[in-house]
Amino acid sequence: MQQSPHFQHPLDVVHHPQFEPEVKRSILASWASDAHAVEGEHAMRNPPDVRHPFSVDALRDLDRTPH
Repeated sequence: MQQSPHFQHPLDVVHHPQFEPEVKRSILASWASDAHAVEGEHAMRNPPDVRHPFSVDALRDLDRTPH
């Protein structure tokens, strides 16, 4: 699991006093996603128990969508 140089363990994020829970969830979800990245395919993920790798490009679209 690739982690930020500021945090050595997921619990460092969980116990960070200045982050809101949503920020903590986002960081931890990003780490979990990165742990299942397909080598050489930045947007592809292949978690266990999934038949085929899938793209996470939809997240970029979500970020661009006005709320």
